[in-house]
Amino acid sequence: MGFVTSENMLLDAQKRGYAVGAFNCENMEMVKAIIAAAEELHAPVMLQTTPSTIKYGSVETFAAIVAAEAKKASVPVCLHLDHGSSFELAMQCMKNGYTSVMIDGSKLPFEENIAVSKKVADVARALNIPCEAELGKVGGKEDDLVAEADTNTDPQEAREFVERTGVTSLAVAIGTAHGFYVGTPVLDKERLSQIREVVDIPLVLHGASGLSDEDVRDCVSRGICKVNFATELRKAFTDACRKVAEDPKAFDPKVFCKAGMTAVTELVKNRMIVCGCDGKA
Repeated sequence: MGFVTSENMLLDAQKRGYAVGAFNCENMEMVKAIIAAAEELHAPVMLQTTPSTIKYGSVETFAAIVAAEAKKASVPVCLHLDHGSSFELAMQCMKNGYTSVMIDGSKLPFEENIAVSKKVADVARALNIPCEAELGKVGGKEDDLVAEADTNTDPQEAREFVERTGVTSLAVAIGTAHGFYVGTPVLDKERLSQIREVVDIPLVLHGASGLSDEDVRDCVSRGICKVNFATELRKAFTDACRKVAEDPKAFDPKVFCKAGMTAVTELVKNRMIVCGCDGKA
């Protein structure tokens, strides 16, 4: 199927009661590893880059890598801007080949979040590109966005936000956090169910690294259609490279990276099965 937008992926997930796995990639090797997992499990897949990853590699570079790999794939592959930090960055991504974007105005007051999200969503709609936004604050740190404490999404505000912005998917805060959890997370799953009752677009769960399989499955059953995984992929790749580095004779970067790719592929396969997107391509 190749390079596509996230629209049909997420609508099918919503209709059939599963979630699409969305995986952050930092380099060519992680792109290949994530798509390899999707191919093996015949699953739709979203690859994501954050602003800091884009700063490291550039919009053009990541778009070209993913487009090249997606062209060879038999499953649908989407490239998504994760936690887009500005209108300008979202425009740059859409102009250069990203097939889905997120504008994250969650740190802003409600009305300002609506304004910037609508501005991006209006342009994205004209280009037939889906647009995700976030309401409420997910704890922890993602790039330069830091939330000291969780502020969970209010269901009625979520309904108003979606109606006024025209975004096509909504990331909600229910007690998850970016990065690894210090203790056991307590999720407000009933709030998620309440949001699902009043919001009819696909819902997104951020901060899934470190959640139990049971928690992820329960959230999917309550309406989550896209689950983001980032921190644990970075750790899996780096840990595998470090293990190779224990051999003083190892010096070829390809040996390090192949180990990292294998680790990421296995982790992504596990997460896809938990999300229920295996076999759904």
